[in-house]
Formats: sequence, C-alpha cells, structure tokens
Amino acid sequence: MTEAFVSSQPGLPGSLQPSSKSYATAVMLSSIFGFLGIQHFYLRRPLEGLLDVGLSIGWIWSFAASEVLLGVTLLALDLVHAFVVTVMLLTGNFKDGDGRVVCYPGQKLVIHRG
Repeated sequence: MTEAFVSSQPGLPGSLQPSSKSYATAVMLSSIFGFLGIQHFYLRRPLEGLLDVGLSIGWIWSFAASEVLLGVTLLALDLVHAFVVTVMLLTGNFKDGDGRVVCYPGQKLVIHRG
C-alpha cells in the first residue's frame, strides 16, 4: 500500500481528497433514511438519490396496487442498496458527488496498487 497525498487539485492522479461532508451526518442519514436516499442528496449525488426515491415510490405503489411480488422485489433492491451504501460509508469507502472520500474519524487515505 502506498499512502496517498492530499492535493489541492481534485483530479490529480495518485491523490485522494477527503470530503467536506460530515461522516457522522452521512452515516446517520444512511442508517435511518437509507431506503429513501436522503444521504445521497446530502452527499451531492442526486441521481442516486432519485433512484432510491423511485424505488421507494415503486414498492409502496406496488403494495398499494396489490402487486406483491413486484413490491417485494423493489423493496429488496431498495434495502440491499441502502445496506451496501451504509457499509461503504462505515468503512470509509464511499465518495461524495465531487469524488472526495467521506472519511471516518482518523482515516488515512491510501491507494491500493496491484
């Protein structure tokens, strides 16, 4: 592993940037409202947030329309996506909309070269 350096130029190869967004806020939003995608809007990832909102509307509508199989499928997709994003946030492997890493407290940014 090679430690990355923090650069003032976000797109510089070999550098990682810490996000200005709060780790604690992002994790709480993802843990509580993950199925709605609120954390994505906070982290400036609106397309992913709209995907989560669409999945939530889809499964709610499906259950209301007695389309149970479709509802269960959409709900499962929504919950799996929320779980994966929350785990990625907890482990410091999720980037905000600017491509910067949402770091947990004390996290050192490293580049894995294979």
